[in-house]
Amino acid sequence: VQLQASGGGLVQAGGSLRLSCTASVITLSYNDWGWFRQAPGRERELLYAVSWRGEVYADSVRGRFTVARNDAENTVYLQMSGLKPEDTAVYYCAARVRKLKARANDDFDYWGQGTQVTVSS
Repeated sequence: VQLQASGGGLVQAGGSLRLSCTASVITLSYNDWGWFRQAPGRERELLYAVSWRGEVYADSVRGRFTVARNDAENTVYLQMSGLKPEDTAVYYCAARVRKLKARANDDFDYWGQGTQVTVSS
């Protein structure tokens, strides 16, 4: 399983970016996947996850970040708008095989390599 994330970059506060994550081997449309980020000196933060239990959005990005999925390309997206300097982090996509048992929202088996997002003030 490989997850290839892309789309990061430098953007001014208030701007927008769209991150992409393309998966191989695992089909995202019927498995669990999510977006995370990690800022320097901080713990990894869940932004969004979808599992058999439904969706979870972090309060810190709700209303500013949205997700989408392109099944034909086995790709998921994180559309970020209203970016703030505190959104600066390395962003990761993650996936796991869907099983009908409870797992923590940040307990994923497969991770992308991360893409840097830097928001300038």
